Amino acid sequence: MAAISSIQTLTPSQIRRSRHRNPINDNRAITYAVSFTTLIRSPAPAKPSLLKSTTNSSLCLHPAGCYRNPFEAAIKSHQSGPYPAIPGHGSIQKSKGVLGRRLTNTSFKAGALAFNSEAGTTPRCVVLDIEGTTTPISYVTDVLFPYARDNVRMHLEETYDTADTKDDIKLLRSQVENDLQNGVVGAVAVPSDDAGKEEVIAALVINVEEMIKADRKITSLKQLQGHIWRTGFHKNELKGVVYDDVPKALERWHASGVKVYIYSSGSRLAQRLIFGYTNHGDLRKYLCGFFDTAVGNKRETKSYIEISESLGVDKPSEILFLTDVFQEALAAKAAGLEVIISVRPENGPLPDDHGFDTIESFTEIPF
Repeated sequence: MAAISSIQTLTPSQIRRSRHRNPINDNRAITYAVSFTTLIRSPAPAKPSLLKSTTNSSLCLHPAGCYRNPFEAAIKSHQSGPYPAIPGHGSIQKSKGVLGRRLTNTSFKAGALAFNSEAGTTPRCVVLDIEGTTTPISYVTDVLFPYARDNVRMHLEETYDTADTKDDIKLLRSQVENDLQNGVVGAVAVPSDDAGKEEVIAALVINVEEMIKADRKITSLKQLQGHIWRTGFHKNELKGVVYDDVPKALERWHASGVKVYIYSSGSRLAQRLIFGYTNHGDLRKYLCGFFDTAVGNKRETKSYIEISESLGVDKPSEILFLTDVFQEALAAKAAGLEVIISVRPENGPLPDDHGFDTIESFTEIPF
């Protein structure tokens, strides 16, 4: 068995600068430093996946073909216990400065996680965020959101009596009722069906436009958006966009036995559309399944616990999660997952001393 090469300690001069979307409404701040000791390659025992989603690859049906880590990884955190906020950590900064570590793919030996190609060490599963990780933020904000907003009225009018739209309206009514009780700005009451189709649609359009404007991560909105986008993709009015480094990474992971999943606040339907109609073709053949807000909010630790239990791994640390959102990284790390933060050109700043490994391209991930 080939032991992993020693971990390289980065000097301050090697520290890279990055930007990250400014997170909101988070009172937690945890800084982690992660390192791995000797790992070996060993086939995992067959264990059925509990993920309730359509799979597109036979890879998902053969977990025994994936790699696993039979030893506990040495996870050293700056903060342990019930994850209180770290005194002096400070708020999110607008500065581009980042004191976290960066991965490199130089001979697969450098980098904080120090995955080693000769040792064959890889996580069993990779879970990917979309916006700011696999796909430019501008594609979501400047293409998908406006398309849904501009077509919501037409979509509701044309599909009002279909089962999908009836379900969408039911969910939206329930959400609006909660919003009105909680005093959410922009929420207006949706009349009953007795008021007539036009009155119902008019109220729904107002609410949906406000929800999109506020970029709310709620199931009722995401489900409706997915149905609107489905029409756009099928009409070739929309095409999914992923970074150029993403398809090669997905193909590489698929070939090496790593199972890849998507976790996004967008609906599973929307996720399948984005990866099924991309500028690089249909990438769903490399994906094993999709998670959305039905599993939980992406900034809550329990969501990642649910995911790790669904994927059937022996330990949460056998899952690598890639995201561009600091609070999501904290939540996943608290659940025991390994985490890398994606730093893309459009992403906003990270907080100083965030403590996570960062990459600017999937080509920097050394497995």
